[in-house]
Amino acid sequence: MRRWKTLLPTVMMLGLGGCASVPAGSSTAEDPLQSYNRTMFGINDTLDRHVIKPVAEGYRAVAPDFVRAGVTNFFANLSDLSTTVNDFLQGKVRQGGVDGGRFLLDTTVGIFGLFDVATPVGLERHHEDFGQTMAVWGWENSSYFVIPILGPSTLRDSLGLVGEYPWTIYPYLNTTWTKQIEIGSVDVLNTRTNLLAASNVLDTAALDPYAFMRDAYLQRRRNLIYDGHPPPSPDDE
Repeated sequence: MRRWKTLLPTVMMLGLGGCASVPAGSSTAEDPLQSYNRTMFGINDTLDRHVIKPVAEGYRAVAPDFVRAGVTNFFANLSDLSTTVNDFLQGKVRQGGVDGGRFLLDTTVGIFGLFDVATPVGLERHHEDFGQTMAVWGWENSSYFVIPILGPSTLRDSLGLVGEYPWTIYPYLNTTWTKQIEIGSVDVLNTRTNLLAASNVLDTAALDPYAFMRDAYLQRRRNLIYDGHPPPSPDDE
């Protein structure tokens, strides 16, 4: 779901920019698994439309804004710990200090991250994960890959989820797998609720939603890997 969180600005940007003309089958060099990916995209989309999205809409209807904001802040604070680790793995020492400071401040003063007190004092949130770290280490290009339920990714970023796991809350919960799944489901549900507007853009803007989502995801990930200053791609040249 972290990939979806970082995808939101790009989906909104491309949708409002009129990317309905994205052609099916574009960027096939980055999508050699397109047959599988389109099938899994269809399965995920069906599951989302009939189960996840309706539940998210119900959650938005009954949960007050401050409750949803607190849940969002809590899980975002946990992601700051992973970001801090990946900052240092990528050699971003100063940024690692900022993100580590965010995590400590929000965990303590912000009551386990329920309140974001770091942003108002000037500690900007960054987004780094192990998929980006592997790209910095040399695995720059990777084939697009749709993960069951979780959605858009690449082979590199999917493997990166394994590297992310030790820095999540789940390995340290002294509870059953059932409880861990319940906690993870809260994160998924809250994230999906925050993405309702973006999914509406996707539904109305794209002639080919699969290609739209793929290209938006790959563009956003490339932007994150190069910290907002990606070099020209071969297609651009």
